[in-house]
Amino acid sequence: MLTITRKLEFDAGHRIPDHNSQCRNLHGHRYALHITLTGEVIAQAGRPDTGMIMDFSDIKALANEHLVERWDHAFLVYEKDATVRQFLDSLPDHKTVVIDRIPTVENLAQIAFDTLKPVFELKTELKLVKVTLYETPNCWAEVTGA
Repeated sequence: MLTITRKLEFDAGHRIPDHNSQCRNLHGHRYALHITLTGEVIAQAGRPDTGMIMDFSDIKALANEHLVERWDHAFLVYEKDATVRQFLDSLPDHKTVVIDRIPTVENLAQIAFDTLKPVFELKTELKLVKVTLYETPNCWAEVTGA
């Protein structure tokens, strides 16, 4: 199987409400998102993407449109974290993304995979193989397709 991977980066804040360390406080990360796709190499003469599975700039454009631009420089907050939601709502024009689970890297990676899978599989003939989300250079979560 031949795969390609595109890396994108974004900044976002979060907190883990019941965590036993500093992660229970408001803080942020420089996330790195790796999107791995598989498909057939395009072999149509004259196409600008001949010889590729997909042009990396097209991967970037789709991922930005459907996920990265929504999360970049936003605060990712758990819907049941009422105190923080109230605080964020008090900030005029604050970019807040409310999610249905605690924003751990594991949960964010799963949300990213679930969000991007239909984008790549319905808009293209490719299969999303894996999403890797780095919270720090040393800590990450991976979600792979079935």
